[in-house]
Amino acid sequence: MSWVTVIGSLAALASMVSFSPQAWKIIKSRNTDGISAAAYSITVTAFALWISYGILIGGWPLIVSNGVCLVLSGFILIMTLLPQAQKDDVAKVIDPEPSA
Repeated sequence: MSWVTVIGSLAALASMVSFSPQAWKIIKSRNTDGISAAAYSITVTAFALWISYGILIGGWPLIVSNGVCLVLSGFILIMTLLPQAQKDDVAKVIDPEPSA
């Protein structure tokens, strides 16, 4: 395996994992105060465009890694936009016990 592949794989892994702590924090706290819906809208759009680019060039690593990032950042965006009651319902499905 070349260094280029190793670096690219580590970058993809770091990108995919980077949204997990924020998503889990939202699920546990049911709180999205301080999260910018505008910033996440841009991020979601960027991931959708990267996936489109990956499809056009046949780059499955781009498609897969950006697909995972799109799902996680999309979840964060949706939770940010939802009213509190719906946010609670979604989070309750994933984790029935919120943090205090």
